[in-house]
Amino acid sequence: MTGESSSSRLRVAVLFGGRSGEHEISLLSARSVMAALDPAKYEILPVGITHQGDWVVGENVLDALEQNRLEGLEPAFIFPEPNRPGLYVLRDGQAVKIADVDMYFPVLHGTFGEDGTIQGLFELADVAYVGAGVLGSSLGMDKGVFKDVMRANDIPVVDWIILRRSEIEKDLPAAVQRAEALGPYPLFTKPANLGSSVGVTKCKSRADLIEGLKQAAAFDRRILVERGVEGAREIEVSVLGNDDPIASVCGEILPSREFYSYEAKYLDGTSGLIIPAEIPLETAERIRELAVRAYKAIDCAGMARADFFLERNTGQVFLNELNTIPGFTRISMYPKLWNASGILYPELVDRLIQLALERKAERDVTVREYRRGE
Repeated sequence: MTGESSSSRLRVAVLFGGRSGEHEISLLSARSVMAALDPAKYEILPVGITHQGDWVVGENVLDALEQNRLEGLEPAFIFPEPNRPGLYVLRDGQAVKIADVDMYFPVLHGTFGEDGTIQGLFELADVAYVGAGVLGSSLGMDKGVFKDVMRANDIPVVDWIILRRSEIEKDLPAAVQRAEALGPYPLFTKPANLGSSVGVTKCKSRADLIEGLKQAAAFDRRILVERGVEGAREIEVSVLGNDDPIASVCGEILPSREFYSYEAKYLDGTSGLIIPAEIPLETAERIRELAVRAYKAIDCAGMARADFFLERNTGQVFLNELNTIPGFTRISMYPKLWNASGILYPELVDRLIQLALERKAERDVTVREYRRGE
């Protein structure tokens, strides 16, 4: 694991786990990504991040995190500066470099992985990494600010408000009144900065709303309340690229529960997928075009999955959110949509790595110093 990487192979550090309610989903995604990385092209360095935020490396680190067993693992880190590249461990209080790294592949869903924080570390370290940068990640993650940006770009979104945890704790009746002003039930409550439907509640009554606000507030200090879309169909499309992104075919989710909850996505395994979605061609093209526009609007890079609501009665389309590190298991919607569009899983991983290298090369030509008179 030490020394220079082979000239014929890229050394890729895959990061997974993390301080997020989506920790377990990250482990599933990382297992699929690492299995797809061609050992003839890539040398894989698995790096786990615990629920507490500790970086760890060692034998079978992914298995260890799945079993919540940290014995035998070593603390790991990277320096946030360009002149000390590579992956380090802490041994006897000393920083010991264990590997040079060509590329970082964060498979970290949710907070501290998909929200621009780890991307900021990568930028400080001046390394190549897969996915969106600081701006695209943070805008894609915060559901409230994201909707502000979409509305500013004439991309249709469902009506919403943002409540703060402090508002709910100080004056719950006032918070409820603000939420109910959005429209009739059902309403949805969501943590503003989380994914995989963690902490999301469909509220059919005031009692549901109160409970939903409290549950969402446990996961974030900013809570999004959104009006329900009558008879909504859930349409998703995958986007791939940097400055010139492309969109996949559309797919439709058939939730096994009342909405596409965490349980419906990952636990009961009975939600259906229809690929391609059985929608009019002009509707599919509209959705794909909106997905690319939204992707560009937040300066996304690498990948994202765009989630839409399609109102049954009117045919109106609303963009729900853009996930900049979507679920990446082989049965996740993002790779399945690309598979249906002609890009198989191993090629998709290759393309993401190539896009990251291209973005790093583009960053490298940016002038970082200003000298007067030159």
